[in-house]
Amino acid sequence: MTLRLHLALAAGLLAVSAPALAQTPAGGDTGGGVVRIAKPVTGQQVYEAVCQACHMADARGGVGAAAIPALAANPRLAGAAYPISMVVSGRGAMPGLTGNLDDAQIAAVVSYVRTSFGNSYPKPVTAADVAKIPHPVLGGGH
Repeated sequence: MTLRLHLALAAGLLAVSAPALAQTPAGGDTGGGVVRIAKPVTGQQVYEAVCQACHMADARGGVGAAAIPALAANPRLAGAAYPISMVVSGRGAMPGLTGNLDDAQIAAVVSYVRTSFGNSYPKPVTAADVAKIPHPVLGGGH
């Protein structure tokens, strides 16, 4: 092949792949179509990624297939143990999130909810506080 043909092929490949590269998410395509996204770290990030789908962006909850309680202006959040145990173990329509969130993420989201949406329970929750709550034993895989 001539140099001119090599350059033409390279230019063609670049032209074809440039749109795909521009559309690659920030986390990046790991190959095989699997895209990794950044792990939510702050309480707000965890809330937006995990909680707001059910509890809504304004944390006012809703009614649909199940009644989703409001987290906004919720006096049950005054004691940190209650919201921690709900996130760790779940109850009713609320799934336990221990397998999806680590103790630091749970602490961050509980602290965020307790200080947002009309709640003013300022004492932050720590990962050590979350670790004190009994965690369900997760089933093993194959």
